[in-house]
Amino acid sequence: MIKTLFSDISEAIAGSEQDFTEGRLGRAILLLSIPAVLEMVMESVFAIVDIFFVSRLGADSVATVGITESMMTIIYAISIGLGTATTSMVSRRIGEKKPEEASNTAFQAILIGLTAGILIGIPGALYSKELLGLMGASDVIVNRLSVYATLMLGGNIVIMMLFIINAVFRSAGDAAIAMKMLWLGNLINIILDPCLIFGIGFFPRMGISGAALATIIGRGTAVAVQFYLLFFGGKRVQLKLKTMYVNLRVMMRLLKLSTGTIGQNLIGTTSWIGLFRIVSIFGSEVVAGYTIALRIIGFTLMPSWGISNAASTLVGQNLGAGKPARAERSVWVTGRVNMIMLGVIGVVLFLAPEFFIRIFITNDDVIRAGAMGLMVISTGYIAYGLGMVLVNSFNGAGDATTPLIINFFAYWLLEIPLAWILAMNAGMNETGVFISIVIAETVLTVVSWLVFRRGKWKLRVI
Repeated sequence: MIKTLFSDISEAIAGSEQDFTEGRLGRAILLLSIPAVLEMVMESVFAIVDIFFVSRLGADSVATVGITESMMTIIYAISIGLGTATTSMVSRRIGEKKPEEASNTAFQAILIGLTAGILIGIPGALYSKELLGLMGASDVIVNRLSVYATLMLGGNIVIMMLFIINAVFRSAGDAAIAMKMLWLGNLINIILDPCLIFGIGFFPRMGISGAALATIIGRGTAVAVQFYLLFFGGKRVQLKLKTMYVNLRVMMRLLKLSTGTIGQNLIGTTSWIGLFRIVSIFGSEVVAGYTIALRIIGFTLMPSWGISNAASTLVGQNLGAGKPARAERSVWVTGRVNMIMLGVIGVVLFLAPEFFIRIFITNDDVIRAGAMGLMVISTGYIAYGLGMVLVNSFNGAGDATTPLIINFFAYWLLEIPLAWILAMNAGMNETGVFISIVIAETVLTVVSWLVFRRGKWKLRVI
């Protein structure tokens, strides 16, 4: 048994295209989850390393990255939305044993991503200074450091392609390829970051613009390899002349599905902004503690997102194969795994919250606020685990509308008003905000569970 487990782990990392409509579900989840989790880990390392080097340039440079990233959230929301829609439709065609239709769907997704990248990139690059000014950036940032925003917004197309094409590989059953592409792009970025920022060796000293260029080169290289594999890699989804034609019906379906998932991401993003605004009332120490707590929470949830992505692919492939019962069982098995993993992490964070906050800061007031946030929010980890899987399962089935409505109710109609009532009217201050997060996420999970059990998602035709 142990030998089989190690063999499966090795295969998950090495990569191979799988038909997840047959065989053991546990093995399928393992083969899909491990690469996805490793993807998320590398993305976390990339973010930390990137800001580590930029911080050596001073506060204005860090602020430039922060403000630009806040604008880039829209690009990430679109990329994730298109990637989720691609996963839903490509995995369904793979399950139906229609690889040529899957390839054509992938081509439509790539065309949409290229178009969106150009439509955002050109005005973004041309008006980066004006956009930074609208975001409240200082004159130093607008006049001296805006080249970072120019490059990042102008080069957003590599982000679009990376998300969409990785979704294609993952949907076809080869999650390891998606993992390796992200690792390749981020490793190149991590190596080039100090070289281009500080001018190490024969590299020019470019300052903050070097950080942007390193990101574009790294992810651009990964995208180039992705396209090579799509054309010449002999994969299940392969771009050939006979599959590379405009299909408006498929394209419109992708756009419709992606609109729902983009909306889900934007609702989540804006709800966090609303909570941040409430927390800011209680002073900078509380804001700092809340910010650090959220970074830790975001990091610990990333493996869970990887496992949740497995549910999306399994649902899509099995519905396509006409096996709705297996699709449903895959959700419950994946959900159980996610709940157990996050439950263990939640217990650790609940028992030793101060330890994790102290890694980042020594200010006692900040530690106190951050530890309270970490302790309270971690009590909802089991609910988060199941909720993530259920939401991704709806998306995998091609039903982006249901989670959009549930998210709107849980985050905008419940979480933000409840946070205000508990914090201000009930006198619970920032603790009330933390409690509102747990309540909203738990309600989201319960509602998703009730809707999922009705089974209408099994009947979606895409």
